[in-house]
Amino acid sequence: MKRTSIATVCLSGSLTEKLTAAARAGFDGVEIFENDLLASPLTPEEIRARCADLGLRIELYQPMRDVEAVPHEVFTANLRRARHKFDLMRRLGADTVLVCSSVSPLALDDDGLAAEQLAELAGLARESGVRVAYEALAWGRHVNTYDHAWRIVEAAGHPALGTCLDSFHILSRGSDPRGIAEIPGEKIFFLQLADAPLPAMDVLQWSRHHRCFPGQGGLDVAGLLRHVLDAGYGGPLSLEVFNDVHRQADAGSTAVDAHRSLLLLQEAAGTAELPPPAVPTAVAFAELRTPDAEPVTALLRALGFTRTARHRGKPVDLWERGEARILVNTAAPDRREGTRLAAIGLACPDPAAAARRAEALHAPVLPRRRAPEDAPLDAVAAPDGTQLFLLATGESQLPDWRGDFTGLPDVPEPARGTRVDHLALTQPWHHFDEATLFLRGVLGLDAQESVDLADPYGLRRSRAVASADGSVRIALTVGAAPADETVHAAHIALATDDVVAAARAFRAAGGRLLRVPGNYHDDLAARFEFAEGELETYRDLGILYDRDAGGAFRHCYTETVGRVFFELVQRDPGHQGYGAANAPVRLAAQHTGRLLH
Repeated sequence: MKRTSIATVCLSGSLTEKLTAAARAGFDGVEIFENDLLASPLTPEEIRARCADLGLRIELYQPMRDVEAVPHEVFTANLRRARHKFDLMRRLGADTVLVCSSVSPLALDDDGLAAEQLAELAGLARESGVRVAYEALAWGRHVNTYDHAWRIVEAAGHPALGTCLDSFHILSRGSDPRGIAEIPGEKIFFLQLADAPLPAMDVLQWSRHHRCFPGQGGLDVAGLLRHVLDAGYGGPLSLEVFNDVHRQADAGSTAVDAHRSLLLLQEAAGTAELPPPAVPTAVAFAELRTPDAEPVTALLRALGFTRTARHRGKPVDLWERGEARILVNTAAPDRREGTRLAAIGLACPDPAAAARRAEALHAPVLPRRRAPEDAPLDAVAAPDGTQLFLLATGESQLPDWRGDFTGLPDVPEPARGTRVDHLALTQPWHHFDEATLFLRGVLGLDAQESVDLADPYGLRRSRAVASADGSVRIALTVGAAPADETVHAAHIALATDDVVAAARAFRAAGGRLLRVPGNYHDDLAARFEFAEGELETYRDLGILYDRDAGGAFRHCYTETVGRVFFELVQRDPGHQGYGAANAPVRLAAQHTGRLLH
């Protein structure tokens, strides 16, 4: 396992808080960002001592900007500035400084001058026991690719001058990382790692606001890491992530997420082994916690669920319809939160192995009170607090947890043909990327690309993760919107073979379906061809429709109870989506709160 490091700019809070969070998360070292040091009341010596007490090594001090390829009088001033920096680093105990390629309008397009001045800077640094790591910024005025920066370092030929490779700067420009093999490993002084989604925007804006930890974006950071390690790099794997969310979120949870990303990155690069994932094979149950069971049970009855069992020692009822199972828990809920999705049961082939992987990735098994006769179920907490129970499957594919429930007298056999198609979880604003990495890394689910959904009050991001066969699907969403329980709710999507029949049965049983504006169905008529009377049926029942190369997707929504609602889904076998094209209509309808009786 490689040594790990994180730049203090990745975390929120004071420098002391950042150092503490990094140490607790398991990092070996830190990059000290200059702004953090300047704002700290601690002296460089006190910061050095604090790091030593926490077991952290100061791997890098950064950044020095606009140093090279400048007129003589400007470079003279730069050397004066550098002397102060190098003296500070000596007091701090840092031996490597990051020098970014110049963005100054005074910089000259002259590689020879850049090499000459960087060699002189490195000579001054060496007198103070410091090395200079030269990095190409993706938006550098004249030097903006790693191979260009390396050519300048090579031409300078100074032992105290090397290069810093940054995955974002390399991959955001589409540079080929295979060229890293041409750089001697001992001349790669530092490696900074970051991922990012793949939006179309200015690279500087992209870098300053939208970087994320490896595995949370769309860049091939693992592939780049393999090239760097193959070149012989022996330094730490360090994260440098500029992200508006991280700057506001709790430093402790961000640091844990960051360290988890490096563990998974090393696994992906083939340089470290973790307990293998035990990918879940089914959603065994969804648990609703509520202060008032009546609205929930009325909704479940209308959906065709039957109360089949009750926990032997807890106020928890089991409701079933086919393969779909809902637990209704009334044990001391928080009335302020109302009804909410509190836990998910996931059937997996080896729960113990899944728990070992979770613990290796900083997601320890939750303590749980249980009676001696209760099944020993392991659960881990997702970033948003949802409990994920890891359940064994037997020959019948029914999880052992059902042995904790006793049957109710005179209960009819539940209706067949229904299962959970997917779960949709609305994430707190600061947990969206963390949740994606958690579900990918801990559970071994695959992630689709994120999409933006139009909400009446702004944009919402959505990203789905799923098992390869689609037996477990979880859609994550986040977005700024008013404090409206309807749009901040989780929902449970139930698969059915006939959504029209299911919607009619639900309505006949007293259920209320979300009212969809007539303009939506008018537009459907322009976009798709339907059989005679089909579109009128969809309009009457509020059924939404989408189609892709894999087939059609028909779905409708129930009323919202507390922070939970249900979706009825008829999915053609080849359709892989979740109705994203219809989400703006659904969100707007939920905002207005109009329901069809």
